[in-house]
Amino acid sequence: MYRLPFITVLLFIAYPVLGQSPHGTSLKIDCAQCHNPEGWMIDYESIRFDHSSTNFELEGTHEITDCKACHTTLVFNETPSDCISCHTDVHTQSVGNDCMRCHTSENWLVFNIPEIHEQNGFPLIGSHSDVSCVECHSNESSLIFTPLGNECIECHRDDYLSTQNPNHVTAGFGQDCIECHNPNGFGWDSSGIIHDFFPLTQGHDIQDCSQCHNVNNFSDISSECISCHQDDFDQTTNPNHDSAAFPTDCTQCHSTAPGWMPAIINHDFFPLTLGHDIQDCNACHVGGNFNTTPTDCFACHNDDFVQTNNPDHEAANFPTDCVQCHTTSPGWMPASFDHDGMYFPIYNGRHDEGDVWNSCTECHTNPSNFAVFTCITCHTAGEEANNHEDVSGYVYESNACFQCHPDGED
Repeated sequence: MYRLPFITVLLFIAYPVLGQSPHGTSLKIDCAQCHNPEGWMIDYESIRFDHSSTNFELEGTHEITDCKACHTTLVFNETPSDCISCHTDVHTQSVGNDCMRCHTSENWLVFNIPEIHEQNGFPLIGSHSDVSCVECHSNESSLIFTPLGNECIECHRDDYLSTQNPNHVTAGFGQDCIECHNPNGFGWDSSGIIHDFFPLTQGHDIQDCSQCHNVNNFSDISSECISCHQDDFDQTTNPNHDSAAFPTDCTQCHSTAPGWMPAIINHDFFPLTLGHDIQDCNACHVGGNFNTTPTDCFACHNDDFVQTNNPDHEAANFPTDCVQCHTTSPGWMPASFDHDGMYFPIYNGRHDEGDVWNSCTECHTNPSNFAVFTCITCHTAGEEANNHEDVSGYVYESNACFQCHPDGED
């Protein structure tokens, strides 16, 4: 009669133990999401558990992997999510423990090797783009990629030490190969040398380094023109650079074009415009002495001044500074003589007669002396006598007219 109550009490005590989840206390989901009433076996086609809710989405080969391969116990949240916990590190920590840096969940093949190297600061460009991994990562296993330094010398020390043309060690070259060699190139030949510190253009595009460098010491060379071109400077006679005291900085007149031509002299101190645009320097720099050539007009144009007779510049006492009337146009024309400003106003005031003044000889009756002029040719004696009745000491003579009327006004 006491057996039934005893069994009832025993069931109440055993129920919590028998009903406890084998998956631990953290998994709080309805059993029916994974199991069915027919038993505890899981039907993977009908399972409704969303694995992405665990922050580890099943993609690629993970999607078809047996759960037990990762979950070795029924307490699922004890399973680590890092790659290295499930996958043997065949690289022995030489590339870190994050497989996803190089691999995907689809397979173990690596398709982003260039991007990986670029992230590490060593892009695979030029001749590095087709080098086998083991040529640089030479370890006991082809799967061990012990990090190398990004400095060139880490791989090319033997190249550096064994190079004889030129001898890099003797010449004191730096060990950073890209100072001279183009990383986009596919060899060590001189055509790939980066010579930007002294551009090898045109006449300087010389393939034989020894023409400029002492091959035993490539750093012992000056970048100044005269260090290589002293003989060219001394032997040049047209013009003679030495006697003309030309500067030894060739770039002031020359480019790197072969044959030193064309030469572009900075002649801004005396602009060579129009009639002065003469290609033969000796036409002005007589005797080849470029320092003693005067810049005043008369020094070159004395003959032009003396021989001109229309008008006779010398007789007219014209100034010898040609620019007062002329530009550098060939043939000395047009000439703009400032008669009003320098002498007597004939283009403004009382004597402005428009186009009447066609010839200087209308006033200057002596073409051999323009200092001689006449007023009384136009101003008749009778007319002027009437105009000067009240003027004491009046004289009917051209110079007297000019003294009293220097600007032509009454």
